[in-house]
Amino acid sequence: MTTANNRLDTRPGLNVDGFGKGNCPGGSAEALANEEREHERMKSAITIRDETDADVNAIAEVTVAAFKTLEISNHTEQFIIEALRAAKALTLSLVAEVDGRVVGHIAFSPVTISDGTMHWYGLGPVSVLPEYQRKGIGKALIQEGLSRLKKLSAKGCCLVGHPQYYRKFGFENVTGLAHEGVPQEVFFALSFDGHFPQGDVMFHEGFKANGRQGAEADRGPFGPLPLSSALPGACCHEVH
Repeated sequence: MTTANNRLDTRPGLNVDGFGKGNCPGGSAEALANEEREHERMKSAITIRDETDADVNAIAEVTVAAFKTLEISNHTEQFIIEALRAAKALTLSLVAEVDGRVVGHIAFSPVTISDGTMHWYGLGPVSVLPEYQRKGIGKALIQEGLSRLKKLSAKGCCLVGHPQYYRKFGFENVTGLAHEGVPQEVFFALSFDGHFPQGDVMFHEGFKANGRQGAEADRGPFGPLPLSSALPGACCHEVH
C-alpha cells in the first residue's frame, strides 16, 4: 500500500474485519458476546486445508473482494499471491472452506533478516470474503497457519499490522527488529523458540508484484516501487 509518493501507508487504522476506516477493535459487551457465539458456531463449519490447483481462481476472487473497499490498498494483493506461487515461495497457502466454498485465504512466505537468522516467515496476505467476516474465519486461518509453521521447524513469524489486533496471537513489537520505513508500532514479530533476531527484515520480492509485465512490473507512477510498497501487514486484510 502506498500513498501518492509510493511510500507505505502504515496508519494504524487498517481495515480489521469491519472496523477499518479508523475504527478500533472492540464494542459493547453484548456485541462482543454475540460475536463470540458466532465464532463458536462457525468453528464446526470451517474447514482449513492446503490450497490446490483448483483453488487458484477462488483465492484470487476472495482476495480481490476482501481488499476492494480498503482505501489504503493498491489492490495488488492477488498479484502478490500469484508471484509468490510462481516463485515457489508460498511456504504455506491455506484456504478456509464453508459449505464447500472457499471464503478465506492466508499466505506465509520466507523473509530475509540482516543478521543472518534463518527460518523466519512473513504472514500475509490474509483475506476473508466480506460477508463471512467477524465470524472467526481469519482468526482460525492465522492460528492454523502459525501451528503449521511450528511443525515445519520455523523459528518465528513477522508482519506489519494493526497494533490492537495481532497481540492476541502473541505478536509483539521487538526493539532492534524492524523493516525500513515501517513505524515500529505496526511491525510485529512472534518467536517460536524465545529468540528474536536483531536487524532489518526483508520480505520476498513477490511483494513487488502489481500485475504489470516486463519493465513496468516493478514501477509505480512515480518510479521504481520499493519492496515496502506492499508488505504483508499492508497486505493483511486483518480479519477475525
